[in-house]
Amino acid sequence: MPPAFLREFVVTVTIAAPRATEICAPLPVLGRDVSVPLVTGGEVTYAALDYAASAPALQRVWDDVAAYAPYYGSVHRGAGYLSQLSTDLFEQSRETVARFLGCRPDDQVVFTRSTTDSLNLLAAALPAGAQVFVFETEHHASLLPWQHRGADVTCLAAPRTPEQAVAALDVALHGAPKGPKLVCVTGASNVTGEIWPIRELAAAAHRHGARIVLDAAQLAPHHGVDVTALDVDWVAFSGHKLYAPFGSGVLAGRADWLRDAEPYLAGGGATRTVARGADGTLDVEWHTSAARHEAGSPNVIGAYAIASACRALSEAGLDALADREQQLLRRLRAGLAELPEVRVLSLFGDDAARVGVLSFVVKGWNSSHFAAALSAEHGIGVRDGLFCAHPLVRVLLDAEESAPGECGAPDSAPGETSLNAIRVSFGAGTPEEHITRFLAATRSLIRDGAAWRYHTEAGRCVPLKA
Repeated sequence: MPPAFLREFVVTVTIAAPRATEICAPLPVLGRDVSVPLVTGGEVTYAALDYAASAPALQRVWDDVAAYAPYYGSVHRGAGYLSQLSTDLFEQSRETVARFLGCRPDDQVVFTRSTTDSLNLLAAALPAGAQVFVFETEHHASLLPWQHRGADVTCLAAPRTPEQAVAALDVALHGAPKGPKLVCVTGASNVTGEIWPIRELAAAAHRHGARIVLDAAQLAPHHGVDVTALDVDWVAFSGHKLYAPFGSGVLAGRADWLRDAEPYLAGGGATRTVARGADGTLDVEWHTSAARHEAGSPNVIGAYAIASACRALSEAGLDALADREQQLLRRLRAGLAELPEVRVLSLFGDDAARVGVLSFVVKGWNSSHFAAALSAEHGIGVRDGLFCAHPLVRVLLDAEESAPGECGAPDSAPGETSLNAIRVSFGAGTPEEHITRFLAATRSLIRDGAAWRYHTEAGRCVPLKA
């Protein structure tokens, strides 16, 4: 039971009155009323459709953090009132995240900077000789850390059905030498939005004595993630995808590999004791808890923001939020299906389960040019490029491995075809009107072309100055 002052504080920061504009979406977000200038003149309310990169912060999260800010203090070992309050808040945030993820009693929740940081931490904690299995369809955050840390990595070809993914992993693990093995898989693709067969992949991994880590960066904001029910060993996600600002992330799961590994960072907070030995070296006893990998002063506000977002999503009802998102997704897909020039990218096919993430290309358009026109002429923010999933986008676009491409605009001029795509992504803070505007703008650009001239500047396609 938390102390009385903390109970009072928690009540204070969670009963903020709703705003009049909150009817536009189930969970109102910051920036929902921001106006942006149009290159053709005038202003329009910004339509944020780039949630997969960074979701806007929930108003609830911002209010919670603002209420806590005057009480900010250094955590752990502090004797002062604010330090004790901040410590309790930090550790309660850890418990909130554990409940949100359905963690097992012995699991650890480590606060990190992001999904990328979380998976690099786990890569650093791999036992000696560990083999790692990933599909080429992964985001770079879950594709690259293992090889970077010197692990033996098997990269599996992109499957074309969920069943094929499970079968391919089964075969790869069956033929693998004995020793520690780890499978890393995304929960939902950051390119196609398609949901992967996590439970079945976990079962395949465990049949062969392997462990599995779930990259839930794109899944957790849209869909319930239960570590116990999915039977995954670890899960990683980022706060900035989950409607929380401030650059925090989470790695949650089994404690043994984390406890046995050298600390991710060496420094204060990760140690129990440090003493100078008789031979002049330092004798260090490291923590065995999550603190082992949280050296330095932790990002208390970031951890609390994640916990606040977890509470807000849980209280709003993840199933209800997902149902509404699916309605928006059906409307988006139906609208794009009416445009023969549009090709929606998919790995598993039209019937695959998806979250609110969709990528496409438009015949005759450079994707960066199209995205720039959506922004400059219509006030709609989407993403273009390869989405830090280069091998996957190459597969989806039937491109050669040597084809040039990057996260952002390529060197090709507006109107030329290129190795990039356009991504639309949305979530709990998206009003229906934003989908309507996007479809109308897309139809207009395809029918009439851009109303302005564009060029490539510093790697980005931007409108020419008048």
